[in-house]
Amino acid sequence: MADIDLMPDVVAHLRALVSFDTRNPPRLFDEAGIFAYVRAQLPDFDIEVRDLGAGAVYLYAKRGAPAVLFNVHLDTVPDSPAWSQDPFVLTVGEDRAVGLGACDIKGAAAALIAASRAVKGDVAFLFSSDEEANDARCIADFLQRNESFEAVLVAEPTGCEAVAVHRGISSVRVEFHGEAGHASNAHNPSAVHKAIRWGAACLDLIEAKAEEEFAGLRGTRFNIGKVQGGIKGNVIAPSAECRFGFRPLPSQDMDALHAQFRAAAGEGASYEELFRGPSLPVGPDSDVRRERAEAVAKRFGIPVRAPVDFWTEASLFSQAGYDTLVFGPGDIAQAHSADEWVALSDLARYSQHVVRIIGAQQA
Repeated sequence: MADIDLMPDVVAHLRALVSFDTRNPPRLFDEAGIFAYVRAQLPDFDIEVRDLGAGAVYLYAKRGAPAVLFNVHLDTVPDSPAWSQDPFVLTVGEDRAVGLGACDIKGAAAALIAASRAVKGDVAFLFSSDEEANDARCIADFLQRNESFEAVLVAEPTGCEAVAVHRGISSVRVEFHGEAGHASNAHNPSAVHKAIRWGAACLDLIEAKAEEEFAGLRGTRFNIGKVQGGIKGNVIAPSAECRFGFRPLPSQDMDALHAQFRAAAGEGASYEELFRGPSLPVGPDSDVRRERAEAVAKRFGIPVRAPVDFWTEASLFSQAGYDTLVFGPGDIAQAHSADEWVALSDLARYSQHVVRIIGAQQA
């Protein structure tokens, strides 16, 4: 299929999509706003919008009997004071488009809309509002449909290359308890001391796994992102809390890692997992599933890139049994940044891939 110049349409749709405030938090979504706009752009699709409450909204659009599902999230991170322009007004320069969500990942949404209007073919789109919330109710609800697809392509910034492997993720809160008293007291246990010893033990555990490897990814990512507790320097701390996260390899057992981190905390500590996202692919046959996903990319003419360390909702589709790839325009380095931007060349390249994939499903 000859290339079609979709860029005027892609930019027009991206300008409209960026103008909607879809920051998450506060995740103020309903069926109006951006979802009403998307719905209006897909007149020949069967469309259902589901509002699960508290801003968890998704739009499922299906044309014909699709073999391929494209998923793209419409929520963005909040903007920061470091922005030099209005984040909700798209600015298009010689080589880039700047706006909140332009890279992550409204550029892909704009391209999907433009491509589906330019070429007919059976295809399904899932526009969701989960991704920036660590609250994947939209995807979980959609997966209960048990729709049949040969492949699922989840849009995230991958430079228009296909990602078949990425790490899982888990976020945890652990709380330590002590007994308040004067700092000269040698007998009262300090919650802060317990937290420090636990952190050191966890870092040792992670260092011991540094040589474990899967498909080019090595070791386990681990980060203690927040520590708070105690009262003042001369008072033994009665409580302390740590927020931490880890990102395992697809070949690592997440429950086994939790058991090690929990054991290191000792008796009396409170340990709560706040969010879990599986790796991509997931399961004991992860090598076989990776090869199947890479075969999908080859069939669609999409180059495969090396595994990545960041997590995506693609793993949720993989966990449900679909051959899944992460594939979208933009560079992850621009995501979540002030003056976020996506290269126009990436939007053009992604659009042409989408046109070819949809066109291949044409009767």
